[in-house]
Amino acid sequence: MRTQVGIVGAGPAGLLLSHLLHLRGIDSVVLEARSREYVEQRVRAGVLEQGTVDVLNEAGVGARMSAEGLPHHGIELRYGGAGHRIPFERLVPGRAITVYGQQEVVKDLIARRLADGGKILFDVPDVVPHSLEADPYLTFQGERLDCDVIAGCDGFHGVCRPSIPDGVLSIFQRDYPFAWLGILAQVPPSAEELIYSRGDRGFALHSMRSPEISRFYLQVPPDASLDDWPDERIWAELRARLETVPGFALTEGPIISRDLSAMRSFVAEPMRYGRLYLAGDAAHIVPPTGAKGLNLAVADVRVLTEALAGLYATGSTELLDAYSATCLKRVWRAQHFSWWMTTLLHTFDTDDPYGRRLQTSHLDYVTSSEAAATTLAENYVGLPFDFGAPRD
Repeated sequence: MRTQVGIVGAGPAGLLLSHLLHLRGIDSVVLEARSREYVEQRVRAGVLEQGTVDVLNEAGVGARMSAEGLPHHGIELRYGGAGHRIPFERLVPGRAITVYGQQEVVKDLIARRLADGGKILFDVPDVVPHSLEADPYLTFQGERLDCDVIAGCDGFHGVCRPSIPDGVLSIFQRDYPFAWLGILAQVPPSAEELIYSRGDRGFALHSMRSPEISRFYLQVPPDASLDDWPDERIWAELRARLETVPGFALTEGPIISRDLSAMRSFVAEPMRYGRLYLAGDAAHIVPPTGAKGLNLAVADVRVLTEALAGLYATGSTELLDAYSATCLKRVWRAQHFSWWMTTLLHTFDTDDPYGRRLQTSHLDYVTSSEAAATTLAENYVGLPFDFGAPRD
């Protein structure tokens, strides 16, 4: 087999890259270890930045998102018995977020790639990259796929990053002393916008996926087990952490899925080795507090598409050579914002009264200062794609 770009991973990064390349007349083959059913049902992120929404719409795969997604123009920070709204429509006019599940983005991209004759091979768990410095190729199930470049879009636990020789990558990592317990519940949302709630019992997040499905998260110990969290305990803890302002009542109902997520920050530099280019979770992980993971993946493949289009149009490798540095400017901005939101809103076992007062003071500043609230809003809805470019 032969293609121009061999893509490992059929998550949002790999599928969107394949589609954007197709729009530029560049061939690709996507190899995915899991089944189509698995990747289409895998519950992950659900908050899309303005830039991500724009990319999907401009690429012609945003029709269902536009019809079913839930635009939001603010979030609430809840602490100290009061709620404080961060109004995007006033602080960052013309920019918002859209709540639309990652699995729905994946469904839309798979359907479009197959309709366009794209090649996606599912259930190929034995992919191995070879010859990364020159004439790269991928092997799987006794087959060989030759390509000009390999795009490693196969996530944190994928095969592409480990295929880079020892000593090439610099790894930056921070593990947080808690995890998130996430649930999907078949109940209407209890509020119109996301609620980030901080209290002595820990952090809680009220979110949603549709007018009929709600998404909730609870801060739990890092060694928590789903067996320790029956439905009754989950709802009791959500009530204790969210029903902290007058007049707010949580709508409860059947829990249809639950999951545990470790909280970590991770960056591998550079995001390139030879003709292998890493994108999305293969290169970086952020704690989900800032809702940046999926959006960073979209930003990565947008940059990679332009770089590959430049290569095939002119033969120039200038944009490809700059790929890692270009992406990492945005990655580190998102890393800081995600760390900041995480430390601002969670409780830590190491907290003392002094640290808790500092945390409350910082929240008071964010919710009372126009400048501080604008900084949060600007980062949350997503910085422009030219972020980091030199200014006159």
